[in-house]
Amino acid sequence: MATGLILAAAGRGERLGTGEPKALCRLAGEPVIVHALRGALSSGVVDVVAVAAPPGRVDDVRALVAAGVADVTVVPGGSDRPESVAAALASLPRDVETVLVHDAARCLTPPEVFVAVARAVAEGAGAVVPAIAVADTIKRVAGEQVVGTPDRGTLRAVQTPQGFRRDVLERAHAARAKGATDDAGMAELAGFPVRVVPGHDEAFKITRSVDLLLAEAILSRREGSRAVPGD
Repeated sequence: MATGLILAAAGRGERLGTGEPKALCRLAGEPVIVHALRGALSSGVVDVVAVAAPPGRVDDVRALVAAGVADVTVVPGGSDRPESVAAALASLPRDVETVLVHDAARCLTPPEVFVAVARAVAEGAGAVVPAIAVADTIKRVAGEQVVGTPDRGTLRAVQTPQGFRRDVLERAHAARAKGATDDAGMAELAGFPVRVVPGHDEAFKITRSVDLLLAEAILSRREGSRAVPGD
């Protein structure tokens, strides 16, 4: 059963303030998208890659991701994330039956998360999300008034990659239910059960400049852990 990776990389990255699309921002000397793709491919579960690139930067992205990837397609992203994912999904070969949808901005996601998500789909789940426990107390608010405090023990912060049987993802996108903020939410609102597997603290989303600083620190630590004493 072939597994395809959709890399959602069309975000403008306005909150980063770099003037570049988020996926093309430099992190430890390389674009964010290169780190994201490297982590996904090192998992060993990805056969085919489809990248949704920032409109107008398709050639730039293609040049970055083509090296070392046998089967990669780059398509222009849409006006929003669902359009971008749908465009990449349509470009995947028909023999791809499992689809992993990953945010390029979660570029430090460890390979084992990809493995866990892909395994859960292979075991029969139609939709799968990695998630971690919520550390903060969450409030529901209306205007300036707190109207409720959900039980933190039942809450999870959802990450990517999110995994799907291809037919489930296609049907979820066809329904395009309002109110969904990710692909798993679309599947859920379309009536499909969503399984949860453990996520990872390092699968955070780079959104603000402080996230780049944290990502730099993590990469530095990883490099240090790979160093051989005495070199």
